[in-house]
Amino acid sequence: MHSLNLDITSTLILSIILFIIGSFIKNRVNIFNRFCIPSPVIGGLLFCLLTLLLKFFNICDISMDTSLMDYLICFFFTTVGVGMSMSLVKKGGKALIKYWILCGILSFCQNIIAVILSKVIGINPLLGLMCGTISMEGGHGSSAAYGATIENLGVQNAISVGIAASTLGLILAGLIGSPLAKFLIDKYNLKPGLKYKKVSTSKNIDSKINLDIFSFLEQLLTILLCISLGKLIANIFFNITGIIIPAITGCMLISVFFRNVNDKVNIVNLDFKIIDFLSDLSLGIFLTMALMSIDLFKLSSLFGPILIIVICQAIFIVIYSIFICFKILGKNFDSAVMISGLIGHGLGATPTALANMTSISDKYGYSKKAFLVVPLVAAFLLDLFTMPCIILFINILMHL
Repeated sequence: MHSLNLDITSTLILSIILFIIGSFIKNRVNIFNRFCIPSPVIGGLLFCLLTLLLKFFNICDISMDTSLMDYLICFFFTTVGVGMSMSLVKKGGKALIKYWILCGILSFCQNIIAVILSKVIGINPLLGLMCGTISMEGGHGSSAAYGATIENLGVQNAISVGIAASTLGLILAGLIGSPLAKFLIDKYNLKPGLKYKKVSTSKNIDSKINLDIFSFLEQLLTILLCISLGKLIANIFFNITGIIIPAITGCMLISVFFRNVNDKVNIVNLDFKIIDFLSDLSLGIFLTMALMSIDLFKLSSLFGPILIIVICQAIFIVIYSIFICFKILGKNFDSAVMISGLIGHGLGATPTALANMTSISDKYGYSKKAFLVVPLVAAFLLDLFTMPCIILFINILMHL
């Protein structure tokens, strides 16, 4: 069997090509759009399947230099932190606090379920943890980021397991979220409190980026400085306490701190069109690279355990949503729409949550509260719960 070794430049070129191919397919195959499957997932998994066939038939074994992944994921999480303004949190009121706490409880329960089932099934609990909050609430980006941390502890295939669990969860999130909200609305004959008219932001907001060189470099420098300081703090914390904090956590905390200080003293004029562009770019290339480098040949023996744990996670979130979250959030129309969002990001990702809520709103009416609360928690605030929860479980399991 021939061997093909791709250097860092060739790996980057391939990831860009696969990202473009994934986008092309997504725009032309309706099912991918319906389930909000990201373009990197499509392109990366296609190549992943190709390498599986090449290796299975002893044609070629392809290896890649994916060292850029660590930088790309730190970059992405830093841009997320820069977007987290505490002034927006105040607008959500009590509903936001309740939803936030419920999501935090869910993240803890997901880790408990993953660890218990991994013990029952007979796999490494740290590997099972990849099918918990890391992949369910965290998604593909979190799976690859924390998977790298767990692999550094000597656990093989952690990234691959997390990516596989995230992909399966993403599909289930799209299949379950909207139908469950529809069931609750029909059962309790729920109606929107006010007849809000939904406005399509894509038609009313200019999404073009003004490519001013100075502004671009200013945003880039801000992000890079936050990354450098975040990594430094994570290393110092580990050297002092012996507790592992992934670099992405340090980067995000520093960027959140900077954003909210900057809102008061205006150190830098943040351009969020440029920051959002850089965020999408870094995440897209990172996910493509992470997915295309999965060795399905080695992972095949773990498909069964992954499937069992993820299905149990889906069953739990449905029960939790109906009997606890729906009642605490008010047992009204807004809470039903929020439930579709909770399942969307609780098993999949923020885009899936928004797609679920949009589907319900198009049929029954718009929920202004849901469209304020869910994106704020899913995209920003939830990490304040999930990151400590994940770090706690990693450190506990590491010493068992």
